[in-house]
Parts: sequence; C-alpha cells; structure tokens
Amino acid sequence: MWIALSPRVFSRWFSVVTLRVVAALLAIAVVLQCLPRSEFWHGGNTNALVAMTRTMTQTAQPHGLAWFVRHVGDVAGTLGGGFNVIVILWLATCAGGLYYASSHEVNWPLVTLAVGCVVFWVVGEDVAIFGGVGTDINSLIPLAVLSWCARPAWRGAPPIVRRLPEELRSSTGAVVAAFASSMVLFSVVSMGVASVSAAEPALFLAQNGSVTGVNAPAATFTLTDQHDHPYTLGEHAGRYTLLTFLDPVCWTDCPLLAAQLKDVRTALGANAKIDVVAVAANPDHQTLANVHHFIAIHDMATVPNFYFLTGKPAATAVVWRDYGISVSNEPGVAMSVHSDFMFIISPSGHIRWIVPDDPLSGVAGQESTESELLSLLAQSGLH
Repeated sequence: MWIALSPRVFSRWFSVVTLRVVAALLAIAVVLQCLPRSEFWHGGNTNALVAMTRTMTQTAQPHGLAWFVRHVGDVAGTLGGGFNVIVILWLATCAGGLYYASSHEVNWPLVTLAVGCVVFWVVGEDVAIFGGVGTDINSLIPLAVLSWCARPAWRGAPPIVRRLPEELRSSTGAVVAAFASSMVLFSVVSMGVASVSAAEPALFLAQNGSVTGVNAPAATFTLTDQHDHPYTLGEHAGRYTLLTFLDPVCWTDCPLLAAQLKDVRTALGANAKIDVVAVAANPDHQTLANVHHFIAIHDMATVPNFYFLTGKPAATAVVWRDYGISVSNEPGVAMSVHSDFMFIISPSGHIRWIVPDDPLSGVAGQESTESELLSLLAQSGLH
C-alpha cells in the first residue's frame, strides 16, 4: 500500500506512521500479555511457554535448536511470572521507544525490537518451520524488518537510483504498485468471503477413526427436545436412531458434526425411518435458548425428525456417563471439551455401531464420517 503512494507522501509519512502503528500494536500486546488467562503467569509445566517448547522440541529438527528452545522453556517455568515480566518490559520498552523514534532520530528502539523479535522467533516459534505450527517465517521477522525500514535516519535519504533500461523506468513502479495493490485487494476480498461462509462442507470430509460394531442394549433416557416436549430414546417404533452429542455454543467440532448429520439425513430422503438425536454436551450452556440458537445458525430446523435434547445438568450427565462421553469445562471458556462419537441404534434398542469422528493418527484409507454413516445405514436397509 505504501508503494502505491507518491514519493513525496511516502518520504513524509512512511517512517512516522509505521513506527507509531507498530508501537500501538506492541502496546496492545502488553495488555494481552498481562491478562491472567494467557497462562504466562504460571510457573512450572503450567507455563504456556514451557508447554509450547515441549511440544515443539518433539518435532524432528537440529538438536542444537531443540536443546536451546527446551532450556529456555525450562527457565520460563522456573521463573514463572518473572519471565512474563521480562516479556512485558521488552514490549513496553519497544512500544515507548518506537513512538519516541517516530519524532526523534534514535535507533536503539529498533535494535531492541529486532533483537527481541529474533530471540522470541527462535524460542517462542521455534523458527516457525521446524517445531512450530507455521509453514513460513511467521510474523516477528517481517515486523522487525518493516520497523527497521522505517528508521528515522533514512527519512531524508535520497531515493535509491534504479539502474534499469530507459524503457522500464517509467513502468516498473506502476507494475509493482499494481501487483501489490492486487494482492492486498485479493486478500481482503478472500478473507471477507471466508468470514461469512460456512466452512463445514470443506472441512468435515476428513478421516475418521475405526468403526466399532457392537450389539449392546442402548441406555434409555428421557430429555426435552427443542420444542420443549419430552423425548424418549426409541419412542418411535420401527425407526433407527443416529445419536450424537453437541455443545450448543461450540464453534469448532460441533458445527462440523451438525453438517454431517444434516447431509446424512438429506441423503436418506424424507421418508427414511430414522431419528437424528443430539444431546446437549455443555453443563453451563444447555438451555433451550442455547439449543434454538445452534439450530438457527446451522440451519438444522429443516432436518426431518431431528431432536436436539437438553435437560437439567444432572439428567444430561447421566446420559453422558451411560454412553462414555467425557465432558469438561475450563474456567473462562464457554465451550466444553467433550468426546465426539456417533451411535447407530437399531429399532430394537441395541447399539449396532459406534463411529468416532476424531481422526486417528496414522490411519489411512478411511472414508469420511458422512460416507461411513451412509454405508452403515445402507447395510440396515436405509437408503
């Protein structure tokens, strides 16, 4: 975006605006780093940096790098909140220094930022492409480079002369600016479309774990459906039941599970003899209002014979226990952590198959959960 501006505007504003924007970002980072929920204030193995480094160093990488990252993590665990104080002081020093540098010709804030970015890029991101979760250089190095390009000492420097043929001198800048602007426009449009698009159709076609065939009586229960009516498992004679457990406020796995249920039920046809039943799996958010919201935003109201059941926490807890579903909540987090399983129950009230939705590590050749469910139901005569 800066490249698209005229040289006069660029030379006047690039350094000032860039340094102040980066300073503001670092100031926000100070606030976020101070929050207790960031888990950087704990000592020992509960320190977030310790947990990250232990995970990263398990990935194949140069031993020297793994040794260094692991030991810095151990130091963070030993210092506990003291290590977080160091990080906060670095962020605050850089934020104040960069803002000062935006109007004064000093370089120490840029050096401080660059050194810190390199250090935390190594110990906090494991150089990104080794044990980290990124596949590129991540954000710290580009941030340091951008800030260094805005050095106050370069504000009055003359432009670098391009040693290009005369035919290219008048068009190069326009081409680079057009290319850069196109990339920005494409990114903005893509992210805008992605933010309002449902991700389920692309994401739920993933590998699932091995299906378990059983022939055990299904534990019966009576809960309340989304229409505030009682529903008893197996109350509709002659129908199969596809049973699962959904968190009404979940925005990760449960929307994917719901999409699978919806597509499976659509593929079977309106007259298929099957109930699709979901039991609320969040002790803190399982009211009828929560259930109605989930159904509305995931368009589940159109699914034939779909029942989203809830009830008092004690009643739903019994159902979780009977079907081996572990449910837990962390302080300050609305979503629950629960097991993802689907149960196919025969009209006689027996569990025929248990289908796990989480992929198993190293499993290859498995069908998606949706295809697996349709295949299993077809064996029972449901098409």
